[in-house]
Amino acid sequence: MTEVRLPITQSDLFNQRIKEQRAEAGDRRLDILVAGCATPSLISLRREDARVIGIDEDLPAVRASMPGRTDLHSWALGDLRTVPVPPRAFDVVYISFLLERVRHPEIVLDRLLAGLRPGGLALLRMRDRSSAYGVCQRMTPSLVRRLFWRHLVPAGTVGPLPVVYHRTVTREGLHAFCLTRGLMVGDELLDASGPATTRALGRLACSAVENASSGRFPAAHDEIAMVIRKPHNHFARLV
Repeated sequence: MTEVRLPITQSDLFNQRIKEQRAEAGDRRLDILVAGCATPSLISLRREDARVIGIDEDLPAVRASMPGRTDLHSWALGDLRTVPVPPRAFDVVYISFLLERVRHPEIVLDRLLAGLRPGGLALLRMRDRSSAYGVCQRMTPSLVRRLFWRHLVPAGTVGPLPVVYHRTVTREGLHAFCLTRGLMVGDELLDASGPATTRALGRLACSAVENASSGRFPAAHDEIAMVIRKPHNHFARLV
């Protein structure tokens, strides 16, 4: 009888890697930093198994979403180039849809990854600048996004948040970043999770961009998910 394997999802992948990291920690609970904590991280660990700290930019929409959060032990908002991140303090750094909305993603990413212990994991989710969804976000004026936000996304979606999409916020840009810093990309997935694609207008816009670009900007995905490991040995590198 042939075994049927269901496609792995980003959530399945991340939670599997976190469970593996938890097993390696033994009796010690995990220290997890969630960078981009405007929305729940969906980390499936018991509260006593991990201490989860959230940080994000201090934006009105983000601040309004924070009261009553039960998935975080504590949180702080501010400029992520200066928000304190203790060095080598975390087993997992979960970076959730943050890099595409900050102006200095490499500086922010360097600071976040400095907080990883050797052997720690960075779980990264970001919108793909080179997808049709990314193009639509970049081309839509901020005023239009603010005016029509509630009509474009499901109720409860945090936003609208800034749209920057620095040129490094691509699959190729992240691979180059990791290579120059001796980090290992262990897993990588492409997914479609943009909130605007739940509405017909969003899907139509992405399809139009894909067709107009002859497939250069695909509509089939809008998210890049990566599992990045900080080696125990600084000189270890995945080639």
